[in-house]
Amino acid sequence: MAASVVRGVDKINATARHKCIARSLLRRSFSSSMNLNKALVLGVYENDSSDSIDFTGTAKKFNEKVDGKIAELLLRVKKPLKGGKTRTLHGLDSEFSSVTVTCIGKKEEGYDELETVDKGRESIRAAVAKAVLELRELGENEIEVDPCGDTEASAEGCHLALFSYDELKAVKNRKPTVTVSCASRFSQDKGNIEKGWKKGIILADGQNLSRRLMEMPANLLTPTKFADIVKEQLSSKCEVIVRDKAWAESMKMGSFLSVARGSVEPPVFLEIEYKGKQSETPIALVGKGVTFDSGGISIKPSQGMDAMRGDMGGAACVAGTLHSISRLELPVHVKAFIPLCENMPSGSATKPGDVVTAMNGKTIQVDNTDAEGRLILADALCYSQQFNPSLILDMATLTGAIDVALGAGAAGVFTNSATMWDKLQQASIRTGDRVWRMPLFNHYTKKITKCQLADLNNIGGGRSAGACTAAAFLKEFVTNKNWLHLDIAGVMSNEGAVSYLGKGMSGRPTRTITEFINIISKESQ
Repeated sequence: MAASVVRGVDKINATARHKCIARSLLRRSFSSSMNLNKALVLGVYENDSSDSIDFTGTAKKFNEKVDGKIAELLLRVKKPLKGGKTRTLHGLDSEFSSVTVTCIGKKEEGYDELETVDKGRESIRAAVAKAVLELRELGENEIEVDPCGDTEASAEGCHLALFSYDELKAVKNRKPTVTVSCASRFSQDKGNIEKGWKKGIILADGQNLSRRLMEMPANLLTPTKFADIVKEQLSSKCEVIVRDKAWAESMKMGSFLSVARGSVEPPVFLEIEYKGKQSETPIALVGKGVTFDSGGISIKPSQGMDAMRGDMGGAACVAGTLHSISRLELPVHVKAFIPLCENMPSGSATKPGDVVTAMNGKTIQVDNTDAEGRLILADALCYSQQFNPSLILDMATLTGAIDVALGAGAAGVFTNSATMWDKLQQASIRTGDRVWRMPLFNHYTKKITKCQLADLNNIGGGRSAGACTAAAFLKEFVTNKNWLHLDIAGVMSNEGAVSYLGKGMSGRPTRTITEFINIISKESQ
């Protein structure tokens, strides 16, 4: 009976919708008699041979458990599975109503120099993600997943794929809840596998927190509400201090406050500390927190402006990173600084041509109020240096220019430290969430220091090299010799570039920054 099911499904050559309906009907025909909604995901390696199946260790053991039925049925279909492709089988085992076999790519795939990622880990994330999404569409609500030789990547793939921000929709229109667990019982190394699975969940959860914050509508995620959510999510492991407008005024943060002037929502400055160990030179994280960016008086076009609820992506990724590193209990000392405000046009808003003064005393001619992210970061960077950090890493959805340059392929990185760059790139290779180094030449500094009324201009004087001149502006507020600026505007949202993230705000590069800090923590032990 199982063989006829596979042949029936394989012969369906209609649209994807018809395939899904057919599979759902087949699954229900089996599960109605067994009263099951439990499924299993198994991995196989890409194999050009039509005479054999190259199973993962878990898949091999389960195939033996069902007397070789999986291999028998897959071999009846003469076309071998290619990377990322799946086949779903029914009626194989009394415990599982569905068993989805997913191809995780070629065996022993590793670092790809041209792609600058670990292709083996990326293939696992993508293959597992596709399988669990298909099973959710079939109505399965409990899924066990093959660790596929890299438990951490497997856990990341399925938990990132199953995320959806639909809490504002009617219950009937929300994605069904799916419980995912690791099929560790089929392995001899159960302890280490479960440890890797737990780490993968923590990494995915951190990025999913970033995604949730970025997706929230700006009327629900004001600066005050952002601070409330961060306190709720992090206060059990971190100290969270919420600073108000009066505090920012006392610190002479004129650059930050100039952006907040146009909104009725009060600005907030968040200071967060995680002490995995005590250090006199903590790691400093800084995140741009513009909870809505209209452009101010230099107002943006209306088309696509709704996406500017995600202009606090840097702040969200800092929060997500702290969520992960605190739950991983990494032995590091991290201090985070998040300036939060809205950028709105009003009678009190900063006007093009106004001059404001930053915390370090430098004056800034604001020729474009839509170049606001660098203004709030300037004061946050100045303040962070009071704590003698070993390094400063800031993240910001800063410029459309970086999107033009790199698109969704990688986050742009500007740094004064080759050593820190090497560690960050090493982290991105492991996570599959790429970064790419951009120049910090004095050529770009001259563009923003050539100013009619003040020490600096907040724009570089033209369209060329917008991401580079923005980074050059920030450099004027940094004295630390280990500084990394990540312009993440190009990776803010996902339109299909990363298959396991789905459409919407991406939360990138939260996992890469977490892994970067993990690398540093290991080296300091």
